[in-house]
Amino acid sequence: MDDSTRELSWERLQEELDDAVAFESDVEEFTKDELALLRAWVERDLKEMRRYLAAGGEGVASWLGIDLEALSRKITSALFSIADRSVIEFEQFEDDLAAARADYTEGEVAAPGRMACVNCGAKVVLDHVKRIEPCHECGHRYFERAPQ
Repeated sequence: MDDSTRELSWERLQEELDDAVAFESDVEEFTKDELALLRAWVERDLKEMRRYLAAGGEGVASWLGIDLEALSRKITSALFSIADRSVIEFEQFEDDLAAARADYTEGEVAAPGRMACVNCGAKVVLDHVKRIEPCHECGHRYFERAPQ
């Protein structure tokens, strides 16, 4: 049976932990006591994660205490650091052009009336004073008042 199709069970997890410990012992120079301690820590954490998720926890990222937004910002920053600057500057230029044509930006509070997305022209009708959401058609964030 293919390993990827085997059901995840506590026994299978124990096997995977044993395999991981064996791999680490081949790669790194750990003593048997250090490997046993490492295995015990991982097993403890997995048991705790299982209890957390069984009690209605939000997910592994929440259990680990990972701030997904902070992680996303770091990844975005890293990608921007290796990206072609001309592409990034062109995108910023297009965004600035759209902003120059816009009367309103996503997040602003606007009075009732018709708006049009400056990117795709999709119409939005505000029937009461409300905060402007991104365009439901293209996700763009700039709008102008549209003629009736």
